[in-house]
Amino acid sequence: MTSSSQASALLAGLAVVIVAATFFGALARRIGQPAVVGEILAGVLLGPTLFDGALSRALLPTGIRPLLTAPADVGVAVFMFLVGLDFDRRTVRGTGRIAVSVSLASLLLPCGLGMALGTWLLREHPGPDRLGFVLFMGAAMSVTAFPVLARILTDRDLDRTPLGALALCCAALADVLAWSLLAVVVAVVAPGGGPERALLFLPYLLLMRYPVRWLLGRLLKRPGAGAQPTAVLLAAVFAGLLLSGAATEWMGLHFVFGAFLFGAVVPRSGAEGLRARLRERVGLVNDVLLLPVFFVVAGLQVDLSRFRWSDLGQLALILLVAVAGKLVGAYTGAYANGLDRRVSCALAVLMNTRGLTELIILSVGRQLGVLDGRLYALMVVMAVLTTAMTGPLLRVVWPRDLALRATPQDLTRERREPVTAGGAGAWRPHGPS
Repeated sequence: MTSSSQASALLAGLAVVIVAATFFGALARRIGQPAVVGEILAGVLLGPTLFDGALSRALLPTGIRPLLTAPADVGVAVFMFLVGLDFDRRTVRGTGRIAVSVSLASLLLPCGLGMALGTWLLREHPGPDRLGFVLFMGAAMSVTAFPVLARILTDRDLDRTPLGALALCCAALADVLAWSLLAVVVAVVAPGGGPERALLFLPYLLLMRYPVRWLLGRLLKRPGAGAQPTAVLLAAVFAGLLLSGAATEWMGLHFVFGAFLFGAVVPRSGAEGLRARLRERVGLVNDVLLLPVFFVVAGLQVDLSRFRWSDLGQLALILLVAVAGKLVGAYTGAYANGLDRRVSCALAVLMNTRGLTELIILSVGRQLGVLDGRLYALMVVMAVLTTAMTGPLLRVVWPRDLALRATPQDLTRERREPVTAGGAGAWRPHGPS
């Protein structure tokens, strides 16, 4: 394929990606699902699943597929930066022991079950790194997609209810723990970088936490920078997130950690305008153009047409471990801290959301060679199903009208103020009381 025809095919392919992701995302929202469910489905349908790959080869020729990796990686890096930018440690501190207990319980139980499942799956999916595979399965089962959960709660006007605020805090903390666990897995499995480079992450973390954060604070304090970010400031932010991702990739970890870390160290004070501008403009471009490319790149590796009966059995077991681990773990952590049974069930359902975050982790595993094609496809299906079931289950266990009327006292079994570091003020209910 000549460069001219390659460019033409690439541009046409990108147009197909945008249209498909937009259409299926809108269709998912029409049926009460988050857009990410439809967008992931669009990526899978554009892959080799339909018509023995004929559709995939016609719309996205083999010659342009390597070119799609670069915008996909940039899209994931920007997404993780925005996740880090939205992560506010003050919110987590205001939830006290409940958020910590729920986060740990919803991570440790699915992680342990995932590692046990990984040990069993080694018979069907042997690989060169048995320990890395088992650890990765534990990390993959532990994920809660904080950004997708936030979108689900916002779409239902539940983000400022007592349960919604608590769920966001639990998911934010669980996300940090899960990414930390994945960093350990990548350091064990990654063939490049070596352990001596991975040891540089701690001093790099200190570098980002103090000098880089101080420098960003100085930039944000320039006249007008916080309210209306300049082109220079936006360029510095983009260069910083890409360089941070490149640094963690060089250390033998993954660029998603560096991008997330750079977003997390941006000072909250004075950055309101920057955050709003980035969400409005950068987030829009990323959601419409770059992330759909990531979905397609991920979907091109999923072939559901070749499923065997044994694969369906493995899928059922994967779903059982993923759902039971999250539901039981989160429910136990919530109920043990005095929350009502129904509230504990609702919180457990919300913590079972995976979505795009799970897909990113699975892509990391695919790149590292931990997951083969069959198991990767099964895990993608699990990510879609666990995200799709959140909305319907939440409507059953904690209807929207009940959630809007609830007060912090209604969350507990004894109908009294929950014991939290931030008190009742840490939750901000709204709507009719």
